Parts: sequence; structure tokens; C-alpha cells
Amino acid sequence: MFKESITKEELTDLPLRWFEGEIVVVDTKEKVAEAVEFLSKETTLGFDTETKPSFKKGMMNRVALLQLSVKNKAFLFRINRIGLPEVVCRLLANPDIVKTGVAIHDDIKGLQKWKNFKPAGFIDLQDHAKSLGITDFSLKKLAAITCGFRISKGQQLSNWEADELTEAQQVYAATDAWVSLEIFESFAKIDV
Repeated sequence: MFKESITKEELTDLPLRWFEGEIVVVDTKEKVAEAVEFLSKETTLGFDTETKPSFKKGMMNRVALLQLSVKNKAFLFRINRIGLPEVVCRLLANPDIVKTGVAIHDDIKGLQKWKNFKPAGFIDLQDHAKSLGITDFSLKKLAAITCGFRISKGQQLSNWEADELTEAQQVYAATDAWVSLEIFESFAKIDV
């Protein structure tokens, strides 16, 4: 079983990990088609979104990036550039493909501001964590508790609408989706 929580000190002692697979930035219609074709063949995907932070009270930016990942390949959809294509909406509405992430309700709401779709196949890891008695729900702490490593959140407040995403942003975004998959698999091992 898993610990219910983790201290800052315990977290700091863990090794730092990040996504080391292939990262594909999806910013054209052609890349969208290739990405969706690849992802449609999968049964489980790590899921996350990124939004440019707003430092003005009451102002909220739209989702800029959608991340979908498998073990060794992550797709970063630049929603602020290409919108939310219908084929991506169909992927997000497909009940046969599990999309797993943390606090996904807000991510889905943010994506639905681009285009309305009926989400299906989503699993919020926080709900699963609660059922196992885990009380620390952040992605960083869930990764530490279930996988035994920590992830960096250093790029969280960066500009996700930048002309070009930096390598650090790409790795950060890919890691957030990939680690959701890792956590999901850790939960699955104890459910067997």
C-alpha cells in the first residue's frame, strides 16, 4: 500500500525524473492527423493541459496546450495556435481510450471553452488516491508517493502561448502527462 502523505523533506530526498521519450509539438493540421492516428491505437493515455498564467485578478487565459502521452511518446497540441480540432475532440470523447490525469475537471472545462465535446474515458487520479487513503493530491506528491520519484514544477508559470516552446517547457509539459500514466499504472498494480 501507499503512504497517505509525504513531507517536504522526504520529497526532496527522492530522485528527480522527467519524460525521456520522443516529444512531438503538434502545431499544424498535418501533425494533428498524424498524432490522432497514433493516439487512437492506444488504450491508455496520460492527460494534462497548460494555460498561460494571468497575474491580473479575475482574468483567466484560455488553455494553450493539451498534452497526451504514452510511455515513450508525448504529443503537445498547441491549442492556442490550431484550436481544438474535431478529430481531437473525438479522441477526448472516446470511452474506449482511458485518459488519466490529476484534477482533470478544470482541464476539461478549459478545453470545452475552445469547442464543446462530451468527455469520456477520463479517470481522475485524485479520486483513486482518496479511495486508497492518500491525502496528498498534487501531481508532484502523487508521483512521489506512488512512483518513488519527484518531478520538477519549475516551468509551471511560464508563457505557454510563446511563439516557440523552450526545450524546458516541452519536457515539463510531456512529464506532466507521462507521470499521470506512471501513477495510474502504480495504482493498477495494487488493484490486481
